[in-house]
Amino acid sequence: MKDDPMVTAPPIKSHQELFALASPEAQGRLEAIQAIVEQRVSGAERCVGYGMPAFRKTRIFFYFAAFKKHIGVYPPVTAPQLLVEELDPYRGPKGNLIFPHAAPLPLELIGRAAEALADHYAETPTSGGAGRDKRKVNG
Repeated sequence: MKDDPMVTAPPIKSHQELFALASPEAQGRLEAIQAIVEQRVSGAERCVGYGMPAFRKTRIFFYFAAFKKHIGVYPPVTAPQLLVEELDPYRGPKGNLIFPHAAPLPLELIGRAAEALADHYAETPTSGGAGRDKRKVNG
C-alpha cells in the first residue's frame, strides 16, 4: 500500500503545518499576514480552505498562500472603491492579490483588505463563493 498512488497524505489542518512547507523567507511573510489579519479582524478564526491557510468568521473570507516568487491573497477585493484602487498595483490577472517576495509586504494595506473581505462576506449569502469550507482549526 505504501507505493499505491491512490493513497494520499492526511489533510493539513493548521496554518503552522502549511507554513512549515514554505521557504524560510515565505514563512516570515505568512506569519506577518496571519498576525495582521488577527489584529485587524476581531473574531477571525484560523482555518484551512482549498489547501491554503484561511480565516473565517461566519464563513471563510480570506485565503493566503506562498508560491515560489510571491504570496497570493484571495478572493479579490471588490469594495470599497478607494481600497480597490490602492490595491490595483498588486492585482493579478484574476483579481487576486500578488505580493512578490522581492518587495516589502504592505501589511497595513493587507489588513485593510482583510477587513473589507470580512465585512463583504459577513453581508453576502452563504451559497457559493468564498466560505464554503467550514472546517475550524487552531493552527
